[in-house]
Amino acid sequence: MKNKRIQKESFMKGVFVLMLSQILVKVLGVIYKLYLTNREGFGDKGNAIYSSGFQVYALFLTISSIGVPNAVSKLISEKVAIGDHKGAYKIFKIALITFGILGFACSLILFLGARTISQEFLQIPEAELTLVALSPSIFFVSISCVIRGYFNGRENLKVTANSQTLEQFFKTILSIILVEIISIMSGVDTAIMAAGANLATTLATMLCFAYLYRYYKSFKTEIAWEIKSTVNHKPTRIRKTLKQILAVSIPMSLTGIMGTINKNIDSMTVVRGLKTFLSGEAAKIEYGILSGKVDTLVTLPMSFNMAFSTALVPSISSAKAIGDMPTIRKRVSFSILVTILIGLPFMIGMILFAEPILELLFPNATSGSFIYQVSCFSIIFIVLEQTICGTLHGLGKMMTPAISLGIGVVIKLILNLILIPINPTKFILGGTAGAAFATAICHMISVIIQFKILKKEINLKLDYRKFIIKPLLAVTIMGILSYQSYLLLVIKLGNSKISTILALGIAVVIYFIMLIILKVFSEEEYHMIPYGKKFYDFFKKPRLYGDSRTTLK
Repeated sequence: MKNKRIQKESFMKGVFVLMLSQILVKVLGVIYKLYLTNREGFGDKGNAIYSSGFQVYALFLTISSIGVPNAVSKLISEKVAIGDHKGAYKIFKIALITFGILGFACSLILFLGARTISQEFLQIPEAELTLVALSPSIFFVSISCVIRGYFNGRENLKVTANSQTLEQFFKTILSIILVEIISIMSGVDTAIMAAGANLATTLATMLCFAYLYRYYKSFKTEIAWEIKSTVNHKPTRIRKTLKQILAVSIPMSLTGIMGTINKNIDSMTVVRGLKTFLSGEAAKIEYGILSGKVDTLVTLPMSFNMAFSTALVPSISSAKAIGDMPTIRKRVSFSILVTILIGLPFMIGMILFAEPILELLFPNATSGSFIYQVSCFSIIFIVLEQTICGTLHGLGKMMTPAISLGIGVVIKLILNLILIPINPTKFILGGTAGAAFATAICHMISVIIQFKILKKEINLKLDYRKFIIKPLLAVTIMGILSYQSYLLLVIKLGNSKISTILALGIAVVIYFIMLIILKVFSEEEYHMIPYGKKFYDFFKKPRLYGDSRTTLK
């Protein structure tokens, strides 16, 4: 009899589990980033060395594996939906071999080319050791991604959630341990400390792979039972299956590649452009502010929202395989609504509290509040891009996200080359702020193109009062009341750090109250959320909600 443990999860339950995991992952990531930035001898300069090497590594990682989990999950979910478990397992085996070889090749290239990349392309020679330290992890991430994709395709997202949490936990702990050991042994050498922090990434990916492999082995019996009981299986040649995998994974990887190129544009243009009016050392520090502190904080909302982009691919693919268009529209509409409700408060809150947040989190490196504020404008576009991209991939529109983001990346490159060499004293969006502004424009253009295509593809009709006016009203009231509370608390308490924490807590409470008062969610939508029925019943008692069963238009 089939083991209950591998039964698929409901869509929102899977999203909820993965969302909790992503939040924990991000919190752990912020912890080690806080430690590194505030560590004596590391700071913004260390972030520049660490991040420049990491972005090149991320590009190689994207080429070898970034599109793999979603590509494998899409293909497997389509097979599982029609009962072809044998075909699903064949896809898994071929993908494992293919991307294992590709990952190994990318690891070798990065290891051998570390010196040339750091000196010629990045113009940060100290990044060589970070590239060497990171190179082995590409192989382990590549094969880990295939295993994650296999279980995601079965709508078992706990595997991805647990593995990502473990990986980040090990990365955080090992980063602190290795940096401390290296600082004692090397006499606080920033370049070697940065390499040690990246070596922690490699060790963490190895441990993550070990967990995933053991998890997979524990289900071998159940998987074998499924293969024996398979239906609707049509034998295909290995070459044809490989073509199917590559036909899906390459376009998905292209989207990831465009996103990574977006970051690499900064790593290759910011320091160069800033040298027109700053010294080389000062230029590295400015880039460290953008790539270290600012990027860490601005990408925080992605961890809350990434669950939707991951869960939508297999969910939409399986619904499309059986022709269930109403389910597709309902899940897409709800996902976009929640994405907006996640992105807007983060964007407004971070813009208003930029300086207090930096003082709270980075007391030894507080500079960069304006760059942070400009970067925050990209938040709403980045999270919407995540959700819409997952939907389009699930629908089979594989190239659309890559092309739309590619257009945005080209515009970003042009804006970077124009804006970064301008001294900020002459133009407010010059220098590093210009790179932050260019990133926001890049993602805005990408979202506009993707949304128009998605709307046409599934005949999506959204109530603009529900999706735009109510969320904007909620965050406006949240922003005004929370910032006024902050100003009063600073006067009363005389401690800006405690005032910041309390004001941010007040902002969260006010925002949720406004969502309830404005009745942003219908009863049906509450029922889609894990434990949502209990929340709805609680709100209904004091008549905060009526009996209306309004559905998405």
